[in-house]
Amino acid sequence: MQIRAILLACLGNPAVAPAFPSCHTTGDKPMDTPLELAFHNMDASPTVERRVRERARKMERYFKHITSAHVVVELDHKSGGAAKAYHVRIEARVPGKELVVSHDPGKADRYDVLQTVNAAFDAMDRQLEQFSQTVRGDVKTLDAAPTGRVRRLFGDYGFIETAEGEDIWFHRASVSGDAFDQLSEGDPVALSISREGNNGMGPQAASVRPASQMAASNMA
Repeated sequence: MQIRAILLACLGNPAVAPAFPSCHTTGDKPMDTPLELAFHNMDASPTVERRVRERARKMERYFKHITSAHVVVELDHKSGGAAKAYHVRIEARVPGKELVVSHDPGKADRYDVLQTVNAAFDAMDRQLEQFSQTVRGDVKTLDAAPTGRVRRLFGDYGFIETAEGEDIWFHRASVSGDAFDQLSEGDPVALSISREGNNGMGPQAASVRPASQMAASNMA
């Protein structure tokens, strides 16, 4: 049996919030990221749902621009008797990439569903933190990166023309140091390119580093 619960109230839509009272607890800040939760081979659990929501909301501490999150909590159909093993899978979509954690029932905490949820989210938090550091330029991955110039800028995104003449789409969240608003058309940049999850807009820059930041780093 599969039970799917799409937590619409967590999208910040007050019109649907009354239909999902479990999406609110006193003092909670609603999660900005669309969250989808599914239970496989088990009944839906308010306790597990609450833990998933708490941990999903905290993911935004590590990276603010998560566009969607999908969580599956599954009872291992091979487990029998009183001991029941659980499996948790988390998919988090960020600009240009999908981060995935699959916490396998072979782990030591597989018989405690809340511990399994926590362990899976701990792993996702580490991935998000690493991705955030890369986007901000804290991880030195752009030393030999492709270069180009900003060709067009729009509200929250733009296009870069690489030295090879390729158009690369980028989102403001990919610009290190929150420097998107300081960019101008024609500015030189270094970038890393992702060719997955391009949303129909072509290859995307996973990280963009303005030339002004590179010059400052070289002088430091």
